[in-house]
Amino acid sequence: MAQIVAQNRKNHAKETSAPSDSTAHSGDDPALVSAAESPSPLPGHLGDLADRARAYVEAASSANTRKAYASDWKHFSAWCRRQSLAPLPPDPHVVGLYITACASGTAERGVKANSVSTIERRLSAIAWNCTQRGLSLDRKDRAIATVMAGIRNRHAAPPRQKEAILPEDLIAMLETLERGTLRGLRDRAILLIGFAGGLRRSEITGLDLGRDQTEDGSGWIEILDKGLLLTLRGKTGWREVEIGRGSADTTCPLVAVESWISFAKLAKGPLFRRVTGRGKDVGPGPLKDKAAARLVKSAALAAGLHGDLGEEERAAKFSGHSLRAGLASSAEVDERHVQKQLGHASAEMTRKYQRRRDRFRVNLTKASGL
Repeated sequence: MAQIVAQNRKNHAKETSAPSDSTAHSGDDPALVSAAESPSPLPGHLGDLADRARAYVEAASSANTRKAYASDWKHFSAWCRRQSLAPLPPDPHVVGLYITACASGTAERGVKANSVSTIERRLSAIAWNCTQRGLSLDRKDRAIATVMAGIRNRHAAPPRQKEAILPEDLIAMLETLERGTLRGLRDRAILLIGFAGGLRRSEITGLDLGRDQTEDGSGWIEILDKGLLLTLRGKTGWREVEIGRGSADTTCPLVAVESWISFAKLAKGPLFRRVTGRGKDVGPGPLKDKAAARLVKSAALAAGLHGDLGEEERAAKFSGHSLRAGLASSAEVDERHVQKQLGHASAEMTRKYQRRRDRFRVNLTKASGL
């Protein structure tokens, strides 16, 4: 490996071999650039097609994924520069050294070692960026695969699950919201629809008032007599989520959504939007998905959940997924109904969200005669 790295440094020193700044270190998404640019100039009448190709490339992955991959590529490129190595063309031995540095905490001064999941994401980002530039990185190369296997064996740990928001917690959180204000009505609708639908934060903020109303929307709602019907776009296609009426108006998702739509005077476009103008106006664009996560955290803190802990520790326990886990943990129905609501492909994944399920309901020890 040392010989390979030495050769990489020699190649990096040559201007003809070193990647240009625009290729290796540009902030532009390489997929978007390659979709719009051609080795030869495009005829003028193909300009619209090039723009549309860029839009399709952008739609191939979520904004959060692209942002994370861009950040990871920047991190890898910066590490290569500090080591006098070239990030392109991809060298499995260089990548193997990079993930070793990430795992040992030496990739960046003053930054602790990355978790296994972060390293795996960085590795995916490097491979993706290479692919978008017409290059290939063999992740099965022993210089990468063997090192990664060792990192998993040495550093892998069970995931830290976020705390589930249970019904009594949610009711306490709703009581902390401003009554009779646009922001309070919106936040109430977000919390109730997120919990009752078992939705991800991106699914909440990606909802439109109707079908095909925005290009960036990830679904839409239909208001029916008995509840809400949500049509959501996921990784494997479209799915429907039914949210029935609540037992009381104060905790009914349908009532909350209708109240928000009525007071905000919404007719078309994104369902959840920013409240502006000192709380008296509603913006045209959709709310960011991080806003939903911040709402869950702030409402949980305001409600005094886990009041025996420090504020920072309490905040770390909750996220947008807390609503999703709360439904899975508290809905006393057949597991397959919860699985369908959450859009899980397997019951095992659903069980990971059930924080207070009876793990010993099936006792194989007694069943075996002991």
